Amino acid sequence: MLARDPVNMKSSRRQFLKTVAAGAAAGALTPAAMADTPDAESNRKDIQVAPFELEEATLTQMQQTMQSGKYTSHQLAELYLGRIHALDGQGPSLHAVIELNPDALSEATELDHERKAKGTRSPLHGIPVLIKDNIATGDHMHTTAGSLAMMGARPSIDSAVVARLRAAGAVVLGKTNLSEWANLRSSHSTSGWSARGGQTKMPYVLDRNPSGSSSGSGVAVAANLCAVSVGTETDGSIVSPAGQNGIVGIKPTVGLVSRRGIIPISHTQDTAGPMARSVADAAALLSVLAGVDPDDPATAAAASHMEKNYTRFLDAGRLRGARLGAVRKYAGYNLDVDRLFDEALAAMKKAGAEIIDPVEIPTLGKFDDQELLVLLYELKADLKAYFDWLGANATMHSLKDVIEFNEKHKDTEMKYFGQELFLQAESKGDLSSVEYRKALADCGRMSRTDGMDAAMDKLKLDALVAPTGNPAWLTDLVNGDHFTGGSSTLAAVAGYPHITVPMGFVWELPVGLSFFGRAWSEGTLIALAYAYERLTTLRRPPRFLPTLAI
Repeated sequence: MLARDPVNMKSSRRQFLKTVAAGAAAGALTPAAMADTPDAESNRKDIQVAPFELEEATLTQMQQTMQSGKYTSHQLAELYLGRIHALDGQGPSLHAVIELNPDALSEATELDHERKAKGTRSPLHGIPVLIKDNIATGDHMHTTAGSLAMMGARPSIDSAVVARLRAAGAVVLGKTNLSEWANLRSSHSTSGWSARGGQTKMPYVLDRNPSGSSSGSGVAVAANLCAVSVGTETDGSIVSPAGQNGIVGIKPTVGLVSRRGIIPISHTQDTAGPMARSVADAAALLSVLAGVDPDDPATAAAASHMEKNYTRFLDAGRLRGARLGAVRKYAGYNLDVDRLFDEALAAMKKAGAEIIDPVEIPTLGKFDDQELLVLLYELKADLKAYFDWLGANATMHSLKDVIEFNEKHKDTEMKYFGQELFLQAESKGDLSSVEYRKALADCGRMSRTDGMDAAMDKLKLDALVAPTGNPAWLTDLVNGDHFTGGSSTLAAVAGYPHITVPMGFVWELPVGLSFFGRAWSEGTLIALAYAYERLTTLRRPPRFLPTLAI
């Protein structure tokens, strides 16, 4: 969850589906299984990708095709499975999908029968969705956070997020690859790599990094391997891969979406959220994910703040009269990103927004050490709570067990980087520690009271805006990530909402524009992001270039 702020192919599709079914029965992994490194051969020549009939299809368009009888949910699922087969384990070899649901086609067929008999449950009825592999499913699939230590630890019930997806009629197509343990194992890790799934590739330029930790979720949406996906974030792990892969990502207010059944880092910062190719689709997915859960106390406050339908905020004219504050301290690390940010501000100003530039937030950068301290304490406590939730299905019972597993399996788990952050977390005491409680209080004060709240109240702002992050760096398993800048930390530590939308390209590399604001302001941010998206229309599908020619 951490980003360190950091077709005509029916015969092959039939054979692929047979392979999926056989593999599931044997407990086998899926297209990305155990692929450790980028495919050198695919990086030496141009990748030929066949046209895809669902490319860039929206939720509304897919519902219309099912309503008209052009497609069934079963056919949509088959088409996406074929796309995964063509791009994920061969061709560009994206390694975005870590496991497929062997029941997906039968579930889609049942939903087709229900559509005919009773109508649709929601805008997601019959829609194929991929979810990050730290989100539990009580089915034949594993939930591992990318770690071999978690193989065989199948939950007996769905996470709250998956339960809501199924209740809405979505087809859970499978699980996506991620930065192992959501990128809080080592400060020298490579985003998008897990021991179970290998290295996820960024689909625009394959030797570039997709960011993380929701790497597979971001890549899958960008490369049209699914309609929409679900990611999770602690600090940047939805918005960074969304921005770096040219899609929309929403990190909601902590408590808007239940975390029950999600492998955690931090109960004060963790949240699941939507990843999509448009703001409208992200808003529709958020409408399904949001909800009160008595088993997640953080969601209690959502009862008086959540909306049943976030698509009602899709207002192309919302920029007119809006007061937006430009956070320049979250820029300045790349001249081309700065140029695109200036163009975005000018476009929004021309559309009627009032831009306050710059907005000073004196606390920025002053609570990074405290944030890490909080995450280390909470990782140890919250991971044990997740293992307890698994009950008899747990193969690990504590962070110490995971550390010992990694030591015993260094050749697979620690071939590229270690687990020094795990060791630091294990050395911490419990959540009654004075050190933890002080760090937590400092984070709340500097991110909220003296940070976002103070700046927005003083200037009467509707939202803060900044570049989401740097263009994708070269994937480097030897040295780890080359992260140069991003805007996720303030809203992440505050537990406030953050949405990113495509802002343009630096050469062939997408970058995003971020809108973030007060707690429970998802409606406002969705409206502003939608208006900017409609104004600029900067999203374009990837070309799967082997490398960047400069």
